[in-house]
Amino acid sequence: MSATPALTQPASSLLDLTAQAAAHAPSGPEPSGDPATDAARAFAERMAGMLNEGALALMVSIGHRTGLFDALAGAGPLTVDALAARAGCDARYVREWLGAMTTGRVVEHDPRAGTYALPDAHAASLTRAASPANVAVAAQFLPVLGAVEDEVVACFRAGGGVPYAAFTRFHEVMAEESAQTVLSALLEAIVPLVPGLEARLEAGVDVLDVGCGRGRALLLLARRFPRSRFAGYDLSPEAIAWARAEARREGLHNVRFEVRDAARGLEGGAFDLVTAFDAIHDQADPAGVLAQVRRALRAGGAFLMQDIGAHAAHHDNLDHPIGTFLYTVSCLHCMTVSLAQGGAGLGAAWGVETAERMLEAAGFVVERVERLEHDAMNVYFVAS
Repeated sequence: MSATPALTQPASSLLDLTAQAAAHAPSGPEPSGDPATDAARAFAERMAGMLNEGALALMVSIGHRTGLFDALAGAGPLTVDALAARAGCDARYVREWLGAMTTGRVVEHDPRAGTYALPDAHAASLTRAASPANVAVAAQFLPVLGAVEDEVVACFRAGGGVPYAAFTRFHEVMAEESAQTVLSALLEAIVPLVPGLEARLEAGVDVLDVGCGRGRALLLLARRFPRSRFAGYDLSPEAIAWARAEARREGLHNVRFEVRDAARGLEGGAFDLVTAFDAIHDQADPAGVLAQVRRALRAGGAFLMQDIGAHAAHHDNLDHPIGTFLYTVSCLHCMTVSLAQGGAGLGAAWGVETAERMLEAAGFVVERVERLEHDAMNVYFVAS
């Protein structure tokens, strides 16, 4: 009987291959001379790396939510108990978390002193003080999306989609991510994309944000430009309730929020500016929303749309730095929530080309398409 071919080895061989690579570090195992075997080994090692990196992402999310990264940053070497006390966490859980951070090469461990430290170079990507460069915020999407895996798998078989209501914490995480890409640069970099907009906001104009989520962009604008009037529409009652409560808490009387489907009719000629931040591709009827936005603009008005900076074709995204992440978020949220409403299901990677084409079909003239230095994920369309 011949030996079992390499490609039909049991799954446990994946871990064996990883151990072999470690034993032959730094160059890995010697080539076998068989290209197929070497390719299988290389891919198996990549899959083992995937397990580690995926697990690390979950623990990075926990480190962000518990404040452990913030507690470590700039503190120098800390023992488990000292870190637990500093972060207000249970020491046993902190010790296990530090195991993942140590083996994941995120923190530096001194076994003799029993201490752990977060290098400044790592804190620059993992702490709240590092925003808008805090990658730990985006790591939260993985457990949030993983929670609906069963529902999405069912859709693979039966079609349809998973509704917004099934996603716990999604709006909370999205608001935090939006704070990094939108709020951090809204006044200094995004508003100036529309020529003369700041002066018009100072004087007083009517502004609508479509798909406003928790409304944090509008709340910021309402504080900064008290003479202007702001409206935010979103399908999520939870998000709108949060936005309304925050507006009341801040005593803002120039902003209002409504649970409303923008595709079902916007006030004609009612707004001088309409914005949409990472929202159009999620819509059930994106073409209808764009047509309504065009109808809602007054003469001389502007539409400012932030959306994903990807291409429509898979092969054109091969070199995208977070292409796999985008398609994953799309499959487990953006596309499926649209399909749940019987919608188009464009997905996150609908493509800059598709976006321009749909804007023009809705009657817009696309004045500019810009990328901003702080936001590697999105592009900004200015249309009139």
